[in-house]
Amino acid sequence: QVQLVESGGGLVQAGGSLRLSCAASGSIFSINAMGWYRQAPGKQRELVATITSGGSTNNAACVKGRFTISRDNAKNTVYLQMNSLKPEDTAVYYCKADGVLTTIYRGDYWGQGTQVTVSS
Repeated sequence: QVQLVESGGGLVQAGGSLRLSCAASGSIFSINAMGWYRQAPGKQRELVATITSGGSTNNAACVKGRFTISRDNAKNTVYLQMNSLKPEDTAVYYCKADGVLTTIYRGDYWGQGTQVTVSS
């Protein structure tokens, strides 16, 4: 069974930084893409950034220049470095792994979410 475990959320002042991590565990052969999504209260979940196994990235316009996604394929781990945080970045951040290949299945998985709160 595949599990995604996120860490690194917390409370930070506007202008500060946080680094999120998400590690995928289980009998994993490969993962196509990994990414971060976020959901603020009363809003739909939205894409923050994704990264393929080859390192190609896609960032939401609202985080370009402030957030950087990276990945360690050997550790099945994805990171999100968040700088210059704004109060509007406050949300629950979710990790997602697409195209996870195991011994018996290929599918997509979500983490449980980690809260990021940015105070003004």
